[in-house]
Formats: sequence, structure tokens, C-alpha cells
Amino acid sequence: MTLCVIPARGGSKRIPRKNIATFAGRPMIGWSIAAARAAGVFDRIVVSTDDAEIAAVARAEGAEVPFLRPAALAGDHTPTVPVVAHAVQALGLADDDAVCCLYATAPMVQPGDLAAGLAQLAPDATYVVSVTTFPFPIQRALRHHPDGRIEMMDPAQMTTRSQDLEEAWHDAGQFYWARAATWAAGVPVFGPGARGLALPRHRVQDIDTPEDWVRAEALFKVLQA
Repeated sequence: MTLCVIPARGGSKRIPRKNIATFAGRPMIGWSIAAARAAGVFDRIVVSTDDAEIAAVARAEGAEVPFLRPAALAGDHTPTVPVVAHAVQALGLADDDAVCCLYATAPMVQPGDLAAGLAQLAPDATYVVSVTTFPFPIQRALRHHPDGRIEMMDPAQMTTRSQDLEEAWHDAGQFYWARAATWAAGVPVFGPGARGLALPRHRVQDIDTPEDWVRAEALFKVLQA
């Protein structure tokens, strides 16, 4: 079996109800469900939620909600891996089944990227993670103090040319692929064996604050056009 798990708890704080808030004319989670369906690689698309309203929206968008997530796995500080592990165990998956954790707030995820992630899930890979590059060399990062002063975090890089610095990557915050046994064992996502699937920066936007939301919606509409 190939499974897509979309975590979507009800208690988001910085953007209340963000998983089902209207984004570009559709409930936010609907975009992730649509991409998963269009990818053509999933036998089941399951939303893991603790919230009855989110469950109803997810079903209306074409996903399954075969269980409600326990409250113990729906807190502000609950990591992703235990949530997916719970779904794997609740659905009785075989160890070798491929499982994709797709975030509910990833409206710019592309069906082709989901399929490409599965293709990269080789026997020696623990996870395949969507990643993208930082737009500016992180080695030249600044510390900004409350009184307005700034200083370089690494003064040794002050005179290093940007083009001479190693390019740095970060989690794109869209999806992670792994085998069911890897999720169930609680293996850390960014440990040895993880592989990155490179995405262009213009298709990546974290959505944690209202400002992020405005930027993401504007970018999304440009891409759709």
C-alpha cells in the first residue's frame, strides 16, 4: 500500500483554524488533498485530525478520516513523527508500505513532486524530504539586539564573498516520504539516511503567521495564473 497522511489538528494558535480557512477560494487543506489525488501514486489519502469540523471538510474534499486523533497527539508541541506513526499503526500497515506525510498547509505542493519523492525512496533511504535553498548565505547571518544594534553571528565571514560560501538548504515544509516501519520506529527525519528532493524557492512558503498567509496567497495566485 502507498499511503498519504495529512496531519491537521484543530488547535492552531497564530492563524486560528488555518487548516480549513479559505485560501484562494478553497479550504486550505483542500489544496493538499487535491495534489495528493492528482499525483496518482496513493492507494489511500487519510487526514489525521482531532477536530470534527476539519474531518468533515477533509471528507468533502475527497480524503478519508477513518479515526480521530487522540488528544495526547494534538498538542501545540506534538512532533510530526508520532502523529504519522499513530496513523500507520491504526491502519495496520505492513513494514514496507510507503507513507507520505503531506502537510495541510502546503497549497503550492505539486503532484509531480509527490511522485518524485516516492521514486527517490530507495532501500537505503530513511526519509525523502522536500527541501529548498536559503535565498541568502546563512554564514552571513546577523544578530539584531533589542536596542537596535546588529552584529554578525560569525564575524569570520565578514569579508568572504557570497559566491565563495557553501549553499545552504532547509526543509521546504511540504512533505516527507518513508516506509511504514521507519515512521513506526520513531526514526528522526533528519538523521542519517535522509535524502532531499530539491524544490525551487518560488514554490515554497512557510505559513505560520498572518504575514506568511498574505505572501503565500499572493504567490499562489501568480503561480496559478
